[in-house]
Amino acid sequence: MATYTQTLYQIVFSTKNRQSALIKEKRETLFKYLWGIIKNNKCHLYRINGMEDHLHILTSLHPTVALSDLVKDLKVSSSQFIKENQVFPQFNGWQTGYGAFTYSYDAKEHLIEYIKNQEEHHKTMTFLDEYQNFLNEFGIEFYEKYFL
Repeated sequence: MATYTQTLYQIVFSTKNRQSALIKEKRETLFKYLWGIIKNNKCHLYRINGMEDHLHILTSLHPTVALSDLVKDLKVSSSQFIKENQVFPQFNGWQTGYGAFTYSYDAKEHLIEYIKNQEEHHKTMTFLDEYQNFLNEFGIEFYEKYFL
């Protein structure tokens, strides 16, 4: 019998120290590179977007791929790509951790729109507020000191 899964994740991570390094004009280059990594891991990308200091990735995971391995691959490979190709001159790496939140499949279209409209959304909310909202929404305990 074959293996069938539907695991929908919104993965969120920021630049190191939330530095505003991801210049809008060059983000598409990064997004295409990350999409290639996701495809190479046999996962499906539904949407990717971000701001100067963070990214949102909506993807499903292939059953043979561990979430932590995918995120490690995304961060390590893209850091190397950014530095070698000088995509973002101010980029100093990604934050140590990440957020990954699971959703039911029927939330997919709403999440795609949410991620697509990051610029509009962040006119009224900072990344830290957004991230803390995710943690609260999913009942994840966190320590304020890690957000300073």
